[in-house]
Amino acid sequence: MNARCGQVLEDLKALSDPKAVAGMARFGINPKNTLGVSIPNVRMIAKRTGRDHLLAERLWSSGVHEARILAGMIDNPEMVTEEQMERWVKDFDSWDVCDQCCSNLFDKTNFAHEKAVEWSKRKEEYIKRAGFVLMATLAVHDKKARDQDFLKFFPRIVNESVDERNFVKKAVNWALRQIGKRNLKLNRKAIETAKRIQKLKSKSGNWIASDAIRELTSRSVRAKL
Repeated sequence: MNARCGQVLEDLKALSDPKAVAGMARFGINPKNTLGVSIPNVRMIAKRTGRDHLLAERLWSSGVHEARILAGMIDNPEMVTEEQMERWVKDFDSWDVCDQCCSNLFDKTNFAHEKAVEWSKRKEEYIKRAGFVLMATLAVHDKKARDQDFLKFFPRIVNESVDERNFVKKAVNWALRQIGKRNLKLNRKAIETAKRIQKLKSKSGNWIASDAIRELTSRSVRAKL
């Protein structure tokens, strides 16, 4: 570990809050190697630190929960390799690290659309979640993507809607809703997909579909589209 990485870790530790760790655990966040630093404070450090690929790798290797979230904020997506993505995703042990890393970094890489499909087929809970989080965040962040790039996600959403695991089903729902809010064509397709899911008679699928239909047919969403 070099001096700069050590200093950033010290900055994080100075903002640690043991009470926050207990609160995070109640929301399903793994308390192991967690300092209890708030996301706004992590973002503050990220802004001060700036983009630094090598530092991001060192922070990730530290194993500290907030350091890994920070790593996703400061890494350079143009320098991220497929090998790095595979290495990092295997370390996901909490939904917030998964979501922050996917939305701050992975969805801006050249491999994002490919990994969204690939990871959605994996068995590991947080890797599968990462696939659907990528679908959701790409729908928001990738302004240049075509409708076709999102249509290929719908079969994966249907197939995995029967997964009863909490962090998977919530990500599947998130992906379906965000894609359906991208434009009118995708909205219609997302609602159609939700109705297909309802026919599967799955407990998780019923929740995913009914919640998505409620939002995607709402007056506010229809007005925006």
